[in-house]
Order: sequence, then C-alpha cells, then structure tokens
Amino acid sequence: MGRPSRRRTAVVLTAAAAPLLAGGWVLQSRAQQDGAQLLEQVMGLVSQRFVDTVDASALYEKAARGLVKELNDPYSELFTPKQIAEFSRQTNGRYAGIGMEITPPQSGFVTVARVFPNTPAENAGIQEGDRIVQIDTAATRGWSSQQVSNVLIGSPGTKVKVTFQRPGVAAPIAVSFTRAEIKIPAVPYSLVFDGDVGYVKVLRFSENTAAEIGEAVRKLQAQGARGIALDLRENPGGILEQSIAASNLFLRRGQEVASVRGRQGEVQTYVATSQPLAPSVPLVVLIDGYSASASEIVAGALQDHDRALVVGTTSYGKGLVQTLFPLDGGYALKMTTAKWFTPSGRSIQKERKLQDGQYVETHPDSLESDAMRRARAKYRSDAGRIIYGGGAVTPDVIVKPDTLTTAEQTLARALAPKFTEVYAALSELALEKKGKLRPDFTVDPAWRDDLLARLTKAGVKIDTAQWQAGRAWVDRQLEQRVARVAFGDSTAKRHELDDDVQLRRAIELLKKGQTQRDLFAVAQVPLPAGGAQR
Repeated sequence: MGRPSRRRTAVVLTAAAAPLLAGGWVLQSRAQQDGAQLLEQVMGLVSQRFVDTVDASALYEKAARGLVKELNDPYSELFTPKQIAEFSRQTNGRYAGIGMEITPPQSGFVTVARVFPNTPAENAGIQEGDRIVQIDTAATRGWSSQQVSNVLIGSPGTKVKVTFQRPGVAAPIAVSFTRAEIKIPAVPYSLVFDGDVGYVKVLRFSENTAAEIGEAVRKLQAQGARGIALDLRENPGGILEQSIAASNLFLRRGQEVASVRGRQGEVQTYVATSQPLAPSVPLVVLIDGYSASASEIVAGALQDHDRALVVGTTSYGKGLVQTLFPLDGGYALKMTTAKWFTPSGRSIQKERKLQDGQYVETHPDSLESDAMRRARAKYRSDAGRIIYGGGAVTPDVIVKPDTLTTAEQTLARALAPKFTEVYAALSELALEKKGKLRPDFTVDPAWRDDLLARLTKAGVKIDTAQWQAGRAWVDRQLEQRVARVAFGDSTAKRHELDDDVQLRRAIELLKKGQTQRDLFAVAQVPLPAGGAQR
C-alpha cells in the first residue's frame, strides 16, 4: 500500500542511507558477498561468451525481476518508468488526458465506456459507446486499450486529435483536444434510498477519498439521511493515510485505526486525530471478496470499535504494506515492508501461495459458515463482541449476492465469448433510448427482440430456446445499460437495487435501527451490557 509523497520520501531516504551508515559492502555477511560475486561472474560470462550478442543492461533488469519474483510476494514488483507513471495515476486518481474510461476493443476498435465530468471529453460532447477509430494520423483498428491509453495520456496543455465513430451516425466525429489534468472521483455518486437511508459508493482510496466521503455524507444528511451505508465492495484499496482519514470521519479523536509492524518489530500506530464528522449516525459498511487493503483497514477499524455493522461477504485479505523505493534509471521497487493490524490486534493478511503461476489462498474457504468462523482465532471488539481473525474481515451479517438461475447461467456462458459484440449492441440500443425515457423506466419486451436482431446481424449465433429461458437476465442487462448510458451511475444503481440483495439488506437494517446500538440489535448482533472488555 502506498503512502503520500512526503512520508514516502522519508521512508526512501532512510532506506537509501542505511547501507552507507552500516559501511556498505564491508559489513555484509560472507554469504551475501559470495552471492553477489556469483551473479557478477555469471553475468560477465553471459555478456562476453554467449553465442549471440546480448544486451547487458537488459540482462541485469531481468535478473532484478527474477530476484523480486523469487520473493513469492504478489505485491512486490520492479517498475519501469512507464509503470511508475501508471501506478501513480492509480494511487492519486489524477492524470493528464482527455477524461474518458475505455473498454477493450469491440468490433476492432476501443470504445468509450465512461466520460468523466468537467473534462475535455465531456465538454466536447463525447458519449459512451463512441468508438475511437483514429488518433492524430494513426488508424486504431486492432489497437489494445493500453495502446490507446498510452497515446491519449500526455502532458497538460498538449494537443491530440481523436476521431470517433458513433453508432447511428454515418459521418466520423473528429475532435481536437487539449490535454488537461483529470481527476478521477473516488466517490462517483451518493444517493438517498427510502427517504432517509444514505448510500455512498467508494471506488478506491486515492489522495482525496476521505474528503469526498465527507462531502457525500454532509450532502446526504442535508437531504434527510438518518443512516449511512458505506459501500466498499470491489474497492481494491490505495493510500494508507486516506483509509485512516476516512475512518476518522466516524471514529472519535484518539481511537486507534490500525498499527503497522515491520520486519524488526517496530510498530507505528495510527489514530484518529480530529473530531469526527458523523460520530453517531447509524453506519453499515458493505464488503465483499474484492474489498482489499485500505478498504479492510476501514472495515476492520469500524468493526473493532463497534462503530459500524459490517454486511456482505468476507473481504480479500491483504494486510501488507508496500513502500516505493526509487532506483537509478527511472526504475522503482515496490516492496512489501510491513504488516498492518486492526485495533483489536487482528492481522487481516490471508496467506497465499504461488500455484500454476497464480497466487491462491493457502486455506481456500469462504470463511462464511458458522462452523468455519467458530474455528478461527477470536478477538473482542470494544464492547466485547466476538470478532474473527486469521485473515480478511468477516462480516457481522453475511449476505451472499444473488446467483443466476441455471437457465440464466447457461445463456450468460454461451454469450461470454462474444462479449465485445454483446456490449456493443447493448450500448448502441442504450444510446438510441437516451433522451426518450424517464429515469423510472421499465424494460419493454420489444427491446429484447431488438437486441436479439442486432446480435444476429453482428454474426452472434444464439439458441432461441436459451434466449427465451434466460430472458430475465437479458432484461436486467438491458435495464442496467440503458440506465447507465441514459442517466448515469446513480440512476443505474437505483435500477440495480432489486438485484443487489446486500445493499437491500443494509437498507432494511438501517430503516429499523435508530442508533448504532439499535442496528446491532436488529441484526441480532447485540452488544454486551458491560461495555468495552477487549
């Protein structure tokens, strides 16, 4: 997990100075010296005597990558200068471009999946579903989304000309953009359900996430929200300090959020440092198997302090901290340097092993059955509730997502190899409905027939019986795509509610619980009467 630049620099400087203070190679162990000598000898022989000419610098880079790979740590990696730039963009939520999210190629071309607000793309009227057919003078048929992204991203103030093909519009649309700094929102939208239940979706923990959550909570309370559902599902984490600040929105000043323990046993404890924004509002935190890292810090801290009821499925289990070390030549080493623990002392790290090129859980279980939970290490919350350690965050209330029927699964599997064609047809149909519907629209069965005709025209072979049997799934895809394209994320989420059993359960609980203690009681997770007894 990364750190803001000031703290990261301090860590790096300390790390870089350590060999000098220790006397460098002089004080290294004999084993280290022998290993370094062996590597230099092999590299020398390969570069000088191998039958073909080799690039010595490339060999050293490969050797360095091999060393990092041998750590068997999925989070440690050697970055090239380009990879550093991408990593920075992901962690700080900022980059210089035109403000679009793109998908893999559809019918040969990368397609616009989302247009960010207040960006050159939005100002130019670019729409979801537009295909990128040319950038400057280069035709982009067959380009990957990464190739397109590499060309569109550049320095602020520089220009790039992009030509789009819009479904239903014969003539290409050519736009000359001036690149600008793009801020990707961590909180894309917030909603009020049933008049008094606030909902905040958090995509990542980037440099401004806590402020965005705070702004959303203030807005929701002004709109009458009495309780808040904080959705951390599919949130991969991000900056450690932002998870601390986000937790501080709900925890009292001085309460511990997390502690970080390094190799030498050094411990750094993070606590809430300011008065909370919402110290008493009933709070539900939603997590799933893709909630990781900074998401787990927030969920774990709020659970340990009985400040939130955690609902959903078991989180990913990434309880490791990474530090970025700059290297010569513009490279950098992202390396795991510590583990973090929740206030009750739980390590959230779920052990994994390398198997067939993939890191898999050492003990692959869902951690969601009562028997499995009872067998795990037990900890106590502030009020004495039993909470479970041993890897990941286990929800207080386990709610599994809805599953498809057998017929729906069959149709979904049959269409999966033709994802690009299906997505393109859905997007084209959705664009045609834009401006012609109310936000509370319902799917017309004729849309399903229209979609089938479009897919058939695109060469997608579909079994009619499978299509009819899985029509409910088709209608949901249509509803979501039309809502998303025609009205945006918030309307799409409202249409998704009936299928989102986890959020629906969170809303039900928040409707019944007037206080946080009420919320635990309604969920049948009562707080012990004796107060904190960790």
